[in-house]
Amino acid sequence: MATIETAVPQSVHRRFVVIGAGTIGTCVAAVCSDNGWAVDLIEPDEQRRGAIAKEIHRRFGAMQQAELSRDTADVALSRIELHSDLKDVDQNAAMVIEAGPEDLSVKRSIFGDLVAWAAPDTVLATMSSALTISQIVEQPELRKNCLCTHSVNPPTIIRLVECVPSPQTDQRTVERAVVLLRSAGFTPVPIGREVNGFVFNRLQGAVLREAYRLVSEKVIDVEGLDLLVTEGLGPRWALSGPFETAELNTPGGIRGHASRMGPSYRLMGEQRGETDCHWSESLVEEVDSQRRKILALEDLPRRRAWRELALSQLIAARRSVLQAWNDKGETDNMS
Repeated sequence: MATIETAVPQSVHRRFVVIGAGTIGTCVAAVCSDNGWAVDLIEPDEQRRGAIAKEIHRRFGAMQQAELSRDTADVALSRIELHSDLKDVDQNAAMVIEAGPEDLSVKRSIFGDLVAWAAPDTVLATMSSALTISQIVEQPELRKNCLCTHSVNPPTIIRLVECVPSPQTDQRTVERAVVLLRSAGFTPVPIGREVNGFVFNRLQGAVLREAYRLVSEKVIDVEGLDLLVTEGLGPRWALSGPFETAELNTPGGIRGHASRMGPSYRLMGEQRGETDCHWSESLVEEVDSQRRKILALEDLPRRRAWRELALSQLIAARRSVLQAWNDKGETDNMS
């Protein structure tokens, strides 16, 4: 992928428009405003608009515990303007994020209005969990400034956002979205092309499908399976992704792991009827090449030592959080 600039150009008007004040929309507005952006938050339901201030104060409690907030809830709220309709909002915005219901007809209607309303250089994004921008914007010629920005719930704490373009989305739109989202406090991840479920849900779905199979086959019960994740996979994955975890666990980095464990993983997949289970030499070389740009092979021992220390700290913090739940049986002071 091309190098993406990290700074927002001075010519960009520092304003986001967020459509929909449900859980995701309110969280997005809170994060953007906390990072210094003016936000026009559009919500047609009057009762919901009346509840936004209380909701943002609650969200800031968790953000502060996570040491993610930069200002107070009141300061962030001062940067948010509430509206009932898009037509009441100035078109001069850097980016519009639609966070309405996960309903194709609703999103198509909203984007029909957005495409006609927006300035030529405004980034138009949907916070959809599964619907692609190609499904939402039916006319290919209208997708130039449009993409999907899939967030992870809750966005106030987990700041990851997948940036998924349609085939017709201009690459500059993706680059602009990445810069804007990063400046607004998120961690954007550009995705090369549309795939069903994007990437986050495909990874999550692969684990969940196998979990259901193992319970169905009486290999393990639900409690035991969850424990394997929370006590084993989860802590490691909190510090390193699947590729880094693989090479930290096996001498020789990615190549060593593929040589030792590749045949076993291939057999597991083929026994499930999966295809493309073999990691070809060229694929392993590509993964290894990308990993080496991130971390040199000679630095792996130092990284392993760091992970052990980091895991000890993470496990201690996790134990404290779980103990608080067991002692109080409530989440009032953790939400």
